[in-house]
Amino acid sequence: MLADSECESVFGPWPLPEPSNQESAGLPPTMAGRIGASIELMRPKNLVLASATVPLGAYFALMESNDPFPWLAVTLHLLAVACFTGAGNAMNDIKDAEIDRTAHPSRPIPSGRLSSDQAKTFASLLWVVSVAAHVGGLLSFGVDGNVVLPTVLIYLLAVVLMVTYDHGPATKNQGLVGNIVISVLVGAVILYGAAGVGGIGVSLVWWIFGVVFLTNLAREMVKDCMDMESDEGSRRTLPMVYGKERVRMAAYVLIMGALVCLYMPFWKGPFAFGQLVLQLPAILLLITLNGPLYKGEDVLVASRIRLAMLAGLVSFIVATQL
Repeated sequence: MLADSECESVFGPWPLPEPSNQESAGLPPTMAGRIGASIELMRPKNLVLASATVPLGAYFALMESNDPFPWLAVTLHLLAVACFTGAGNAMNDIKDAEIDRTAHPSRPIPSGRLSSDQAKTFASLLWVVSVAAHVGGLLSFGVDGNVVLPTVLIYLLAVVLMVTYDHGPATKNQGLVGNIVISVLVGAVILYGAAGVGGIGVSLVWWIFGVVFLTNLAREMVKDCMDMESDEGSRRTLPMVYGKERVRMAAYVLIMGALVCLYMPFWKGPFAFGQLVLQLPAILLLITLNGPLYKGEDVLVASRIRLAMLAGLVSFIVATQL
């Protein structure tokens, strides 16, 4: 459940095409052009990566269950997250349209391929589909208080966090608060997928949430170090207050905390301790970051943290098959 800025923080920027000759000449875009621009407004690459975590959360929650996998409910919840994320991305572009005329002129709104009114209409449609899919997923699984209550609460929390990130009180400008908000939103998708199938109480889901939350929080702090100069005057980030070196040290402490969360499912179960070897790629990527952090190689660190997150999730999936 991530808006554009959150998604790009986690998965990297979506490569945007340059405006076509028709757009550059100021000619009205065709219907096909508007459809393409609307899809681009959703940030398809980031959207797919974010929403794909829903079935993972459901899968981890049900891995020890003999019940058939509820494909319909999970698919509807995936659609809810995809449209939720797309709506957030659209809202972000609508709000930043004037800034993007200089910073990102090839995006759909500043390039003229989509008007602000058209983008607002499209965002509203995405919200309607997201809410409908969310409700449909709950109904298809069966009206159960143990499923409905946590799933609805997670959805509502995500809405509040996403809206307040870009709009009042604009937590993205508040340093650590904004970093935490992004990291909660990233981890919330795992919890949402688990809650939608009645597995919110499964310990594995929470340990994975801990890994995702802490590693992403560390990454956000490192990215603030990387962007400190460009953020001057618009945001008040941790490096501005405490200095880059201290923030990098704190990020490494968070990474060590993430490794503890990574270790727990192999110590306490449900995995065998020997299966921890599957997590070696993720562990090595994270534990060896002290050198690059000390050298101030923020771009490298942010990239390796993202890679470690993906490697860790893949390793958890492999462990469930053994």
